[in-house]
Amino acid sequence: MTEKACKSCRRLLKGNLCPACKSSELTSSWKGVIVIFNAESEIAKEAGVTAAGKYAVRIK
Repeated sequence: MTEKACKSCRRLLKGNLCPACKSSELTSSWKGVIVIFNAESEIAKEAGVTAAGKYAVRIK
Protein backbone atom coordinates (compact mmCIF):
# COMPACT_ATOMS: atom_id res chain seq x y z
CA MET A 1 0.00 0.00 0.00
CA THR A 2 1.41 3.38 -0.98
CA GLU A 3 1.37 6.39 1.27
CA LYS A 4 -1.10 9.17 0.56
CA ALA A 5 -0.86 12.81 1.54
CA CYS A 6 -3.64 14.75 3.21
CA LYS A 7 -4.59 17.76 1.09
CA SER A 8 -5.37 19.81 4.20
CA CYS A 9 -2.28 19.32 6.39
CA ARG A 10 0.15 17.46 4.03
CA ARG A 11 0.64 14.61 6.55
CA LEU A 12 1.61 11.27 4.97
CA LEU A 13 -0.51 8.27 5.91
CA LYS A 14 -1.53 4.80 4.79
CA GLY A 15 -5.23 4.84 5.70
CA ASN A 16 -8.21 6.66 4.24
CA LEU A 17 -8.66 9.26 6.99
CA CYS A 18 -6.08 11.71 8.29
CA PRO A 19 -5.57 11.14 12.03
CA ALA A 20 -4.42 14.72 12.55
CA CYS A 21 -7.15 16.82 10.89
CA LYS A 22 -9.79 14.10 10.26
CA SER A 23 -9.93 14.99 6.56
CA SER A 24 -10.68 12.34 3.95
CA GLU A 25 -9.34 14.44 1.06
CA LEU A 26 -6.18 12.50 0.22
CA THR A 27 -3.94 12.32 -2.83
CA SER A 28 -1.30 9.91 -4.04
CA SER A 29 0.31 12.64 -6.15
CA TRP A 30 2.95 14.22 -3.92
CA LYS A 31 6.71 14.81 -3.88
CA GLY A 32 9.36 15.01 -1.19
CA VAL A 33 9.28 13.99 2.46
CA ILE A 34 10.01 15.97 5.58
CA VAL A 35 10.05 14.30 9.00
CA ILE A 36 9.44 16.58 11.96
CA PHE A 37 10.47 15.42 15.44
CA ASN A 38 10.19 18.77 17.20
CA ALA A 39 7.26 20.98 16.16
CA GLU A 40 9.01 24.02 17.62
CA SER A 41 12.09 23.70 15.38
CA GLU A 42 12.96 26.30 12.74
CA ILE A 43 12.32 23.81 9.94
CA ALA A 44 8.84 23.01 11.29
CA LYS A 45 8.04 26.72 11.51
CA GLU A 46 9.29 27.30 7.96
CA ALA A 47 7.19 24.39 6.67
CA GLY A 48 4.13 25.56 8.60
CA VAL A 49 3.91 22.33 10.59
CA THR A 50 2.49 22.37 14.12
CA ALA A 51 2.82 18.68 15.10
CA ALA A 52 5.52 16.02 14.85
CA GLY A 53 5.11 13.56 11.98
CA LYS A 54 5.92 12.72 8.37
CA TYR A 55 4.81 15.30 5.76
CA ALA A 56 4.83 15.76 1.99
CA VAL A 57 6.79 18.74 0.70
CA ARG A 58 4.63 19.25 -2.41
CA ILE A 59 1.12 18.12 -3.22
CA LYS A 60 -0.29 18.14 -6.71
